[in-house]
Amino acid sequence: MGGMDRKFSVQYESQEFRADLERLTWQLRQTAKGDYSQQSDRLGELSDAFNEMIRQVKERETKLKEEIEAAEKRAEVTEGFNELLVELLSRRNEWLLVVDMDSKEILYCNKKREKGSRKDEFCKTCKNRLSFRNEILKWNRKEQYKVWEMQDENESYYRVTSFYLEWKEHNSCVYIVVDITDEKRMTSTLTSKAYHDAGTGIKNRLFFEEYMEMILKENQKATLCYLDLDGLKYVNDKFGHQEGDIYIQCFVELIRGSFRSSDAFARIGGDEFCLVLTGGIKELIERKMADLLHEFQTEKFREYRCSFSYGIVEISGEEELSLKELLDEADAIMYECKRKNKEKYPELVRG
Repeated sequence: MGGMDRKFSVQYESQEFRADLERLTWQLRQTAKGDYSQQSDRLGELSDAFNEMIRQVKERETKLKEEIEAAEKRAEVTEGFNELLVELLSRRNEWLLVVDMDSKEILYCNKKREKGSRKDEFCKTCKNRLSFRNEILKWNRKEQYKVWEMQDENESYYRVTSFYLEWKEHNSCVYIVVDITDEKRMTSTLTSKAYHDAGTGIKNRLFFEEYMEMILKENQKATLCYLDLDGLKYVNDKFGHQEGDIYIQCFVELIRGSFRSSDAFARIGGDEFCLVLTGGIKELIERKMADLLHEFQTEKFREYRCSFSYGIVEISGEEELSLKELLDEADAIMYECKRKNKEKYPELVRG
C-alpha cells in the first residue's frame, strides 16, 4: 500500500502543478490585456518573480500614462500657441516666407492665400505689394545669411532678411520682408534737416565741414569762396529782423541762381557763407564774384544799398592745409574786399 500511496501522491501533485501553471498562464494573458491585479502564491520563487513582474509592468504603465498625458497637454498648449502665432503673423505688416531651395515652392507664407491657389503661387496681397517677389527667390544658401533692400515700382522700400533653415524635412530659405518706406522717408527728412539751414534752405555748416573733409581727404582740386553779407546788423537794427531775413534771402538767391546746383553753397554762420566749386578755377570765380557784387550793390530793390564781401582760395589737392587754415586764408582775403567796400560805400558797410 505504501507504494500505491506514493504513486497517487505524485500524480496528485503533478495534476496540481499543471493546474497552477494553467492558472499562471491565464493570469499572464489577463496581464497582457491590462489586468494588473493578478497575483500568484502557489509556485514559490516563480510566483515571486511573476508578482514582481506584474508590479514593474503596472508601475511602468502608470508612468507611461502620466508621460502620455503630459505630452498631450504639451501638444494642446503647443497647438494653441501655434494657432496664436499664425494668427499674429498673419496680422503683421511684414512677410514671412519659407521657400524650398530646390523647387522654389512656397512652403509657408504668413499672408493668407486665396482658396484654390497652388502652394507655390503668391496670393493677391503678395502680388499687389511684392512686385519684386521673384527677385528675392534667387537668393541661394551659399551666402548663409543676407540683408538687403529692394524698391518696387511704386517707390516703396523693403528690407529683406534671408537665411537658411531646415523646415519640415525641406532645405529651405526663410525670407522676412519688412516695409521700410516710412523709415526711409523719415531718415531722408532727418538727413535733409541735419544738412540744411532752416532759414535759407541751402546747406549748413555741418554739411560744409563734412564736404570739405572729403575734399581734403581725397586730395581733390577745388575752389573755396568765403562770403560775408555786409551790413546785416545795420539792416536788423534799422528795419527789423524780418527785413534782415529778406536781405539774407535776396543774397542767397543771387548766389544760388548764378552757379550750378551741384556746387556746394552753405551758410556757416549768421552772415557767413561758403561756396565750394570743383576744379582750380580761382580766376574765373573772381571775375564772376566781381560781376555779382556789382549787380548786388547797384540794384536798388530794397530801401538800402546791398553788398557782400568775399575771399577766394584755390585748393590744389597737394597742400597739407587744414580746413581752419583754408578758412583763415579766405577770411583774410575777404576782409580786404570788405575794406574796399567801406571806402566805396561808407554808408553801406556798417556791421
